[in-house]
Amino acid sequence: MRVWGPTAEAVHRGLTSLRQLITAHARDGVATLPTTRIIDGPRFGWRGLSLDVARTFHAPKVIRRVIDMCSLYKLNVLHLHLTDDQGWRIEVPSRPALTENGGSGAYGGRPGGYYTEAEMAALVAYAAESFVTVVPEIDMPGHATAVIRSFPELQSVVAPAVGAVLDPGRDETWALVEDVLDAVIPQFPHSAYVHIGGDEAFGMPDEAHVAFVERVIALVRARGKRVVGWQEIARAVVGPDEVVQYWMEARETESMGGGALSAMAPPELLPILVEALKKSKDDLPRALAQGARLLISPTRPLYFDRPHADASSDTAQEEARHRIGLPIYPASSIRDGIEWDPVEETPGVHTDEQIAGVEAVIWCETIADQDELEFMLLPRLSGAAEKAWARPTSADWKDYAARLGRQSAAWRRREWAWFRSAEIDWA
Repeated sequence: MRVWGPTAEAVHRGLTSLRQLITAHARDGVATLPTTRIIDGPRFGWRGLSLDVARTFHAPKVIRRVIDMCSLYKLNVLHLHLTDDQGWRIEVPSRPALTENGGSGAYGGRPGGYYTEAEMAALVAYAAESFVTVVPEIDMPGHATAVIRSFPELQSVVAPAVGAVLDPGRDETWALVEDVLDAVIPQFPHSAYVHIGGDEAFGMPDEAHVAFVERVIALVRARGKRVVGWQEIARAVVGPDEVVQYWMEARETESMGGGALSAMAPPELLPILVEALKKSKDDLPRALAQGARLLISPTRPLYFDRPHADASSDTAQEEARHRIGLPIYPASSIRDGIEWDPVEETPGVHTDEQIAGVEAVIWCETIADQDELEFMLLPRLSGAAEKAWARPTSADWKDYAARLGRQSAAWRRREWAWFRSAEIDWA
């Protein structure tokens, strides 16, 4: 048996394929593999998972388990959503208030926390051993309530109270942004990118939002890094060096503009939210026209915080299935995560070259601990990896389901929690 590749990472991926084959063919502790020759390589360069550690603070040991999942399915990016309204999770030594105040809580009264420089360095190094790059996200100018708890004077008085928005007109705001970038960027030496958020700056005038995003892009570039941001950054000037993360699917935003959004938003804020969703239809054409590439994260197949649609073959999981997942989203099945294509279903995209990669996303408003996180990640993560790695094939659902069922042996050995969909034969 020989595994060959032009780089150490290529050999690692080949060994990962071998591990998967052994798992699939193991019977009573012995695996007999057929004679075969495999020539393989990924469809997309960026194959990622975005993990929200702001709504729920996940301890380093949980992050390491997630890194192991990424490695097993050849995902090479773990995008950490480190800041949001509910918490600030990364140490900035020159601004201790960010973690002392901003990091003190989490969603729904859960305990807060943050990663020290030493803890983050250990996580980055652990990920690098498996050729997983950790990409930091510092969300701005919106989703800034945790920052405002630390520095109340930086809140914009223009935007309404749909979360907090940083005031771009204050010199103190930009001093903070530069301090944060100077502290965060060195903690992620393997990442060519910094994620700047840029989404949902509700109530902020369009011209102010554009100016803010363009100034942050310039600051990141000046520090030798490239920018990735949620699709709203396409309203600013972006180019081939920027990656625009597509998430708002037209069919889902249209449904949110109706009863679902009305049920969750105060009446006075509903028009602002509806208008923001309407603007999203122009984001992808604008990004592509400027030469930016897309990171594909559409809500329907790749948002893993939506409820499971399948019944569970383990009746004990049914309570969790109805409790975990944002109710604003329709439930999705394991099959939904497979029967789509990143090129065919992304508006304006015609070739793989317009796409930087594919990234699954999991937000944690309804996820409180490690078991609930893994319950929502598996087996969905395997499907996202399939879309990111494999070229379009004629393999049907039955073929995928059979392959997926055999993977559960690896999850059992690692003591990972997973959702036991009744649609899968868990061998």
